[in-house]
Amino acid sequence: MREIRHHPIAPTSAKWLAPGGTIDVHRHDNHQIAYAGRGVLAVTTDAGSWVAPANRAIWIPAGAVHAHRAHGELRLHLVGLPVTDNPLGLTEPAVLTVDPLLRELILEYTRDHDAGDSPERVRLRAVLLDRLRVSSQQPLYLPAPTDPRLKALCDLLHADPADDRTLAALGKEVGASDRTLSRLFQADLGMTFPQWRTQLRLYHALMLLAADTPVTAVAHQCGWSSASAFIDIFRQAFGRTPNAHRLNLNA
Repeated sequence: MREIRHHPIAPTSAKWLAPGGTIDVHRHDNHQIAYAGRGVLAVTTDAGSWVAPANRAIWIPAGAVHAHRAHGELRLHLVGLPVTDNPLGLTEPAVLTVDPLLRELILEYTRDHDAGDSPERVRLRAVLLDRLRVSSQQPLYLPAPTDPRLKALCDLLHADPADDRTLAALGKEVGASDRTLSRLFQADLGMTFPQWRTQLRLYHALMLLAADTPVTAVAHQCGWSSASAFIDIFRQAFGRTPNAHRLNLNA
């Protein structure tokens, strides 16, 4: 049985994690914002994974059991917040948009994280919370299946995101009809099979871009028919092209 570390207070800090570096499974009694100032951050729970490039942050609610993983060299900024400070009323992890102002507020708040609750920091946190209140949630969540047949199918696609077989063809391999699997995707994961597969491919694309894989190779390895098709989907999801995203990773 895995050990779950308990940290009563979620820390406010800034630290570097090497590519592939992790923070093991733990929980804390207050909320936390996790932001990648550089690199790509993945936060995983039993329910699934949330991934955030540098123009996104991950909201981690009090009590959520989770782990962190770095993709690329990660500059991780963590903001701990009391349980009374929940401007969006979120009870589950979520990926949030980080505009330039919110980014600067997070960087400044974590820069002097040992300064205590001076009047200046109290005011800074209040502005940060105000800005967080208007942040939109982003669908950058890859839910984890519980049904064994669905898990087997998802494991196949995790191993090879470029696998473009139909749901019926995949169903033959895991012993379930496409109708049954389609129902399970909605009931177990809350999305259709095409939606989940697109999320999976975007998730892997972020990991590959963090490892400096060329855009054309990323498109091929993640199953898009062309680099242009990949660029279009990536821009829709993240508001920038893969090359612009890569430049921001190394800023």
